[in-house]
Amino acid sequence: MIDNATLLIGIAFSGAALVLALVIGWLNSRAETYLIHGATGIGLVVLALGALGLRGDTYSMLSLLIPFPTLLAGIAYVYSGSRLFNHKPARPALFVGAAAIIATAIPLLLGLSGLGTLMLNLCAAIILALCGVEFWRGREDARTAMAANAIIYGLVAASFLACAIVLLVEGQWVLDAPPDNLAEDINSIMSLVGLTGIGAITLTLHHARAARRHRMEANTDALTGVLNRRALFRRFSEEAPATGLAVIMFDLDHFKQINDHLGHAHGDMVLMRFADILRDELRHSDIIARLGGEEFCAILPGRDRDSAGQVAERIRRAFDDLALPIGSEKKTATVSAGLATAGKDETFSSVLSRADAALYKAKQAGRNQVHIAPFRLVA
Repeated sequence: MIDNATLLIGIAFSGAALVLALVIGWLNSRAETYLIHGATGIGLVVLALGALGLRGDTYSMLSLLIPFPTLLAGIAYVYSGSRLFNHKPARPALFVGAAAIIATAIPLLLGLSGLGTLMLNLCAAIILALCGVEFWRGREDARTAMAANAIIYGLVAASFLACAIVLLVEGQWVLDAPPDNLAEDINSIMSLVGLTGIGAITLTLHHARAARRHRMEANTDALTGVLNRRALFRRFSEEAPATGLAVIMFDLDHFKQINDHLGHAHGDMVLMRFADILRDELRHSDIIARLGGEEFCAILPGRDRDSAGQVAERIRRAFDDLALPIGSEKKTATVSAGLATAGKDETFSSVLSRADAALYKAKQAGRNQVHIAPFRLVA
């Protein structure tokens, strides 16, 4: 039978390997601060459990006063890492950790080692449960993995709570030896299994998030945040059927004058403001792409010719109302648009070409207007 001290040391070694993996992950992605918080937290847990495992049968105030707060500080850092993973501030987690350390240290200083151990287990259970809540709330990010992490945190928290309940029921306010009961054995096993499982899932979530971010960066225009040309044509190949789609081509009028007279920074601002208008005026199901320079494209599924024309006109008017200067004779930035709706069995490249031709006619007719392509004739 493996004794509790051996299990604690086993947990420490497992945690040390996880710390190394998290630190390597953070070194490769410094912006992901949840990794270094997790590594710090588990590192502190490793130190605390190593000290507790090597103390033997000693159970005095001096042998607990450093390991217990260190263990709670480690768990608090794990909680702050969980919050950072969900894009929340870490500070509340550190306040919770400080309160837990104080609540545990006071009984130890008063010589109530049993009560101090009870408070350690109770506080650890609460903080670990809070970690589980964070992952459960964020499970839309990666449902199966996040839910699994939440469940594991909950099980480990329950094992700490069981240890606290046993001490409370038995009324062991002062201990002269480490607690030795079934709850403690289960807690050690759950901590070992939980640490390994949580670590593996967290690293998997990190790599999955990094892959999604790289995919998004490859498909997104860095300036405006809309899709880039490559992403649009990956989604709609040239020969793909476009039935049910309305395509609007936009081109910012006299854009070269903006860059020439007011500089590229002002030109970038104008592009970003136009992209914001597109996001505000279009539905979540609509697709926005920047095709290059000052040219944008919007794909509106399920819109007929009239309703798509109204949308295009609304966007044109909203941009005109911004009255952004272009640096020439007190003129302001405007946009021209060309609209085409797909005919039966028409390909995406065909409807896009017709929308582009309509845009050219809007430019020829004096700019700052929407031109709608005629219905496609079917032979």
